Amino acid sequence: MTTIALIVAAGSGNRTGLDFPKQYLKIWDKAILAMAADAFLKHSGIDAVQVIINPRDEDLYREAVKDRDLLPWVAGGETRQISVRNGLEALIDMKPDNVLIHDAARPFVSPGLIDRCLIALEKHPAILPAMPMVDTLKSIDDDNVTGTIDRETVVAAQTPQSFHFQAILEAHRSYDDQQVTDDIALAELAGLPVRWIVGERSNRKITTAEDIATMTEKPLTDIRTGLGFDVHAFEDGNSIWLGGIEIAHDKSLKGHSDADVALHALTDALLGAIGDGDIGTHFPPSDEQWKGASSDRFLAHAASLIKDRNGVIGNVDLTIMCELPKIGPHREAIRHRISGILDLDIDRISIKGTTTEKLGFTGRKEGIAAQAIATVRLPE
Repeated sequence: MTTIALIVAAGSGNRTGLDFPKQYLKIWDKAILAMAADAFLKHSGIDAVQVIINPRDEDLYREAVKDRDLLPWVAGGETRQISVRNGLEALIDMKPDNVLIHDAARPFVSPGLIDRCLIALEKHPAILPAMPMVDTLKSIDDDNVTGTIDRETVVAAQTPQSFHFQAILEAHRSYDDQQVTDDIALAELAGLPVRWIVGERSNRKITTAEDIATMTEKPLTDIRTGLGFDVHAFEDGNSIWLGGIEIAHDKSLKGHSDADVALHALTDALLGAIGDGDIGTHFPPSDEQWKGASSDRFLAHAASLIKDRNGVIGNVDLTIMCELPKIGPHREAIRHRISGILDLDIDRISIKGTTTEKLGFTGRKEGIAAQAIATVRLPE
């Protein structure tokens, strides 16, 4: 048995808002069309893959598929129906037994779904992958609701729509004067018995700008944790910077910048979560430009590095260790300040104060220590 996958990629994709056809949009450094093609190229049950394109997009096509082992591309027509007919006619000399017709705008077709299509084709000439409806369906007339549709009798069609090759070719030839939106409709017109199999939620079609925004976001499943610790000694002064706020005190903290020990620990925790050095790597104390600098700049920089990697901060937990000043009266002000710097919901920010029971340098009121832990989620 010879089975060929026919990928339809000749459309313009106007509803996406892009200034080029959506099938050439890159997701995770690979064009949508290439992702769809790879699914079939890698499947042992598929003997060859052919793509139907708009000839005007040949340069985009070649850039997208690069050196993949595909059959020569076929020129599409004014409608999807004409494009598929052109693709089928181009396969005649190969005499395939089966053909799987797939939309390039469905890049997440799985090996399992292809398996089920091939198995079903062993007994039936036309196979429709589809999803049962879970929402209540209503019929409408203009702005009026006219009734309720039994969702048990309705499914949402997907691709690859799969056929015995000669049967679907003859259906296209016989009903080329009928305007339809998919190949199963032609099979119905030709009287072919059509069986449906359960599709997949992930086999979604990219149609709108919202679809693109959703599908181009990688799942944030790479969860990282970073730990930060910092110490600063007291020196003569009348206030300290702690957690991004200024607190009146009979001492100041000694440091090259504003010596905000809390924000320094938190900055190191975020940098540690993404494996990007420490605060001294990015803001070396030997560099005079950072003398007296506000530490909120350091923390905002660490947050920007995470954003640049398309990551998000899950939560931060900061413990400040000192005898004085007491942290409790300033806790909420510090939480709100850090929330603003990180653009992070305040319920994801924990601030705790503790003493060391008069032990060590903090117990002797010689300085302040801070420890922070941060959770960051990154795309795989």
